[in-house]
Amino acid sequence: MPVLLVLLLASCSSYRYYNTQSKNIDFSKYKTYSWLPGLDSLSKSYYNNTIAEENILETVDKELQSFGLQFTEQNPDILFRYKAIVNNTSRTVYAPMWGGWGWGWGWNPYWGMGWGGGVGTERYRAGHIIIEAFDAKTKKLVWQGRGSGEVRNPERAVNQLPDVVSRIMEQYPARTLASK
Repeated sequence: MPVLLVLLLASCSSYRYYNTQSKNIDFSKYKTYSWLPGLDSLSKSYYNNTIAEENILETVDKELQSFGLQFTEQNPDILFRYKAIVNNTSRTVYAPMWGGWGWGWGWNPYWGMGWGGGVGTERYRAGHIIIEAFDAKTKKLVWQGRGSGEVRNPERAVNQLPDVVSRIMEQYPARTLASK
């Protein structure tokens, strides 16, 4: 039963995850890593505090070390940094439409409820956690992972960071190398 509850809660996550990577890079060559300074964002950020920073850095460190990478400040192979952004955006709101077999507000070949056209927009806050990896020698971006979702409560957003960051790091190419 607890496993079912965890799966149900995980499926309700409002975050979506994305990543991109250089196709010409052998990620198994990276053995050591370090951190670049974080980037300041001009947008309103719920994540501009030491608790959020610790949640992000500690979670990424734990994940990278599980892949076999070692932290060092002396000549690392790969460099990581993060960006945490919250911005205002909008989305289309759709009206429900009832109908079926020619009755209701228009012809609908199916019984029951459907979604009609857009009737307006609503504003909301979108949070984005972006983790980037740069080859230390070439200074080129080799991987980027992102988690984006709706942010309603600043405290909850900060407390969710370890889970969000872990799910971003699931996409890091070294995860598959470490499991082989």
